[in-house]
Amino acid sequence: MDPLVKYYSAPSVPACTPDPGLNDMILSILSLTMSDTHALSTLAERIWHHHYDGIISLEQIDYMLAQRYHPLLIQQQILNQDIWWRKLVLDEMMIGFSCCIRTGKPDELKIDKLYIHCDYQRKGYGMLLVADAVETMRENNLRSLVLTVNKRNHTAISAYQRYGFEITGDSIVDIGGGFIMNDYLMTMTDFTRWRK
Repeated sequence: MDPLVKYYSAPSVPACTPDPGLNDMILSILSLTMSDTHALSTLAERIWHHHYDGIISLEQIDYMLAQRYHPLLIQQQILNQDIWWRKLVLDEMMIGFSCCIRTGKPDELKIDKLYIHCDYQRKGYGMLLVADAVETMRENNLRSLVLTVNKRNHTAISAYQRYGFEITGDSIVDIGGGFIMNDYLMTMTDFTRWRK
């Protein structure tokens, strides 16, 4: 099997109550390719406009999308050996994605982006991308897994806590354009569920 492809069958997805027609669908986590970047950019726009409405302003959503999800930027990042872009594909349709980066701290990997389309949330798919990040961390001999999450994103905070992350600090960053990211820093402190 190609090491860049991980296959999952929908019925075995944790916390998933599949629709009756879902049993024959194939769920895969794949490395993002250059030809995927426009589709990912479009998916990010749909997810962000749905999810962050009421958490941050529409102006900040659009600013951050332009700043972080331009296809040319993603293509440059795909070439960087310290950045791992993944797409979550359900029967040939991209329904989510993640991006992990090696930070400037020794032995640390950051989940920089992890998103699932709203129609597919609360089915365990996000947990699969976290598991993939844990595997990326281990494969690269790193020991720490961190992420940042908006302080008003209560749903994501709760999910990350269930996955073994704890709030370990604040991350308040001026991202330009008159916008601030007011996040929590979360660190995975409990690797119990992620043992090999």
